[in-house]
Amino acid sequence: MSTKRYCYSCDLKDDSKLIAEYKEYHAKGNAWPEITKSIKDAGIVDMEIYLTGNRMFMIMEVDETFDPIKKAEMDANNPKVQEWENLMWDYQQELPWAKDGEKWIALEQVFKL
Repeated sequence: MSTKRYCYSCDLKDDSKLIAEYKEYHAKGNAWPEITKSIKDAGIVDMEIYLTGNRMFMIMEVDETFDPIKKAEMDANNPKVQEWENLMWDYQQELPWAKDGEKWIALEQVFKL
C-alpha cells in the first residue's frame, strides 16, 4: 500500500484555558469515536497534530483511496462530525491569510532532504 502525506496548519485562540481544553479533547482516547471512525473511513492511515504556542500543525498519512474533496463531502453529511467541528470552532481561529470560513490550511513544502 502506498501512502501520501498531507500537512496543514490552523491557529487556536490565544487563551491558555481554551488551549488546555482543546488539548484535553484531543488527548489519547478522548476524541469522539465517530470522529476517529470518519477519519479512518476516509483513507487516513495516521494523523498527528502538533502545537507551538497557539499554532497547530496536522500531519496526515493517507492511502490511495483518500480524496480531500470526498472527505469534505463525507464530513458535511455526517451530523456527528458537524457537531465536533462546531465545537472545535470554540477553540480554533482562522489563520490571518485564510479564506472566510477556512480552517486548516495546506502547508507548502519548501525543502525535502
